[in-house]
Amino acid sequence: MDTTQPAGHGARRTKGRPGLPRVRLSSPADILAAVPHLLGFHPARSLVVIGAGGPRDRVKLGFRYDLPDPPDAGITRRIAEHAVAVLAKRRATAVIAVGYGQGRLVTPLMDAFTAAARQGGLAVRDLLRVEDGRYWSYLCRNVSCCPAEGVPFDPGSHPVTAAMSAAGLAAYPDRAALARTLAPLTGERATARDRATARACAQAAALAERAARQGGNALRLVVSEGRRAVRDAIARYRDGGAITDDDLLAWLVISLAHLPVRDDAWARMDPSHRAAHLRLWTDLVRSAADAWAPAPAALLAFTAWQCGDGALASIAIEHALASDPGYSMALLLRDILDAGVPPSEARLPMTPEEVQRGYDGAPGPEAGQPGAQE
Repeated sequence: MDTTQPAGHGARRTKGRPGLPRVRLSSPADILAAVPHLLGFHPARSLVVIGAGGPRDRVKLGFRYDLPDPPDAGITRRIAEHAVAVLAKRRATAVIAVGYGQGRLVTPLMDAFTAAARQGGLAVRDLLRVEDGRYWSYLCRNVSCCPAEGVPFDPGSHPVTAAMSAAGLAAYPDRAALARTLAPLTGERATARDRATARACAQAAALAERAARQGGNALRLVVSEGRRAVRDAIARYRDGGAITDDDLLAWLVISLAHLPVRDDAWARMDPSHRAAHLRLWTDLVRSAADAWAPAPAALLAFTAWQCGDGALASIAIEHALASDPGYSMALLLRDILDAGVPPSEARLPMTPEEVQRGYDGAPGPEAGQPGAQE
């Protein structure tokens, strides 16, 4: 996928969240204060598109593209067309676009997007450019409110910022800071993780050997034990608990490398527990050595999509594909996000019972081998 495709599709989900205040965006400063909280981080060198609809122009989604640098007419056209297609899919009728960066990078993309949006029948409410703490409007020609030197603004002190932060919609300083929340362990903790992973692999091999000696399927016992451990972990996190034991974390991580275990967990991602699931998969992603990261990272991406946190979902997908570029669950989710499919479509693929029936009798991947997932 082209690197200029959206790096963080989807405004964070707000509909149906109890206690979340409604925030009116009636000025450029309001919009600029809201954008980082919609995305989950403060954007830079980006085009941010906000789609709205309904009688009061309620925000439906927000998403971001990297600015082509240097400007490229072909890439610019594809971004504009893609953005309008996503807005149409979500039935947005009005749009606001904000470019973050130098005019030489923002303006060509903004021009192409504006033309595509108007051709698509969208009402263009505002077009803004932000650089060095100032903003400019491409639509306003009144120098009293939009001077040539730009309008200074401070989103940190804005009431919209306070309201959205109080509602739990925090904004990281940049996308890299959000990505660091999934950074793997380092130093002594990484050494302890690697030793625990080796012990978990040995445990899996011993289980497979024992099953084989008893004349059974060598992997059935490994999968059964792994599935049970992951189910217990899901229940623990739903009850507000967490796992800190290195050996248990390692066992969970290598267990998820087996498709029957991963898919059983996937089928249990009831969205009513999505906050607990985010904690679980984040802990496992951080505890996983690179070779074992794709399964928990893909499960984190699915759960983040359920939450409407497109930026985290996209980063989790990148994390999975960095370890295994062909990991099919991550590729599927990347296509879904790129198409602008809403979180309401994040339905569970099967029930746990259907997953088990589907894998009954299947030989499964090699025991203890990362990279045998798909």
